[in-house]
Amino acid sequence: MSDYVYFAVMMAKLGEVDGVVSGAVHSSSDTLRPAVQIVKTAPGAALASAFFIISVPDCEYGSNGTFLFCDSGMVEMPSMEDLANMAVNSAATFELLVQDVPRVAMLSYSTKGSAKSPLTEATIAATKRAKELAPNIAIDGELQVDAAIVPSVAASKAPGSPVAGKANVFMFPDLNSGNIAYKIAQRLAKAEAYGPITQGLAKPINDLSRGCNDEDIVGAVAITCVQAAAQDK
Repeated sequence: MSDYVYFAVMMAKLGEVDGVVSGAVHSSSDTLRPAVQIVKTAPGAALASAFFIISVPDCEYGSNGTFLFCDSGMVEMPSMEDLANMAVNSAATFELLVQDVPRVAMLSYSTKGSAKSPLTEATIAATKRAKELAPNIAIDGELQVDAAIVPSVAASKAPGSPVAGKANVFMFPDLNSGNIAYKIAQRLAKAEAYGPITQGLAKPINDLSRGCNDEDIVGAVAITCVQAAAQDK
């Protein structure tokens, strides 16, 4: 308890605070480790994961330029079952935070069988499992990014898909791709990137990039408040 991140997370565990935001001067592991050790996963949650809310200026894609990227900060090599569960959780999180209908793209370097390998087969299997877990959510894959968000490309590569051309939730096959993608969007597209925000924990314990600015901190705090209010309900 002499480490103040551990102390803050224990305060959340005991109900003395509703949530925690950390990470401006800590690594992600220093923030997320005590969260997993102390508050653990929420009842009914298969696992905890981390995502970014990405808001791209002057963007016609997604939900008026807003996307959820998962996992971009926590689960390094998700299993098929992990990825399916994260997809379902991310859809619910997107609806809570963005107040729009989630359309979940299970991303790959292949679209609908354009390539075949163990990597694409894993994404296809995760997509099938996610649909079984949440048949009422629009989830589809495997999809390349252009097929996921560009209607003309979707019409060519994935006709009839309920997600292609209008995806707003991106599920990445591993932490490498998810983390790389969010930083590209942030630095090259000049997007606002809020996170890593956790989901699946018993209390909202959220991280910041050490490259964050004051607006990033305010955004993470606001998201944490929304998550805490939803948990109270």
